[in-house]
Amino acid sequence: MAHLYFCRHGQTVWNVENKICGVTDIELTELGHRQAEKLGKRIKEEGIKIDEILYSPLSRAAETARYISEITGIMAREEIRLKEQNFGRFESTPRDGEEFRQAKMHFVDHYSGGESMLRFCQRIYNLLDEIKEGAGEKTVLLVAHNGVARAVQSYFFDMTNEEYAKFGIGNCEIRRYDF
Repeated sequence: MAHLYFCRHGQTVWNVENKICGVTDIELTELGHRQAEKLGKRIKEEGIKIDEILYSPLSRAAETARYISEITGIMAREEIRLKEQNFGRFESTPRDGEEFRQAKMHFVDHYSGGESMLRFCQRIYNLLDEIKEGAGEKTVLLVAHNGVARAVQSYFFDMTNEEYAKFGIGNCEIRRYDF
């Protein structure tokens, strides 16, 4: 059975401030840099077999992937489709705001200039389908964002709209999925 690994980037200032990052390019905090280093060391020490790292072009994910790649020696390359969802007018607003919580369950809403959940998931699902087609050959680690984590989780497991909207993983948390 082929595997896929996913991890979220290290901590950012807006994570600490409880703000929605979306496509806003926010840098890692000092803790975020240490989390990325620690994850790279964990992957190496545990002998997790990964053939390639694909990462989001946003700096918080790209930096996380760079640390992992340098520590493990695994080749890394940018994958534009792993960019976080554009949350439009909600970017930089509180992550736990009631209006945003409700809006995340409206899957065809573009958030006044953003990207709908349906379009976003289509982009992630297309990438996962491509990886699955070539999965017999290699194991891939995706380094991206919490929104991407939701889409990946929903690709592998059925979820209600409410479960999808609430799903999230921690900074530099890694998960394994089986195709």
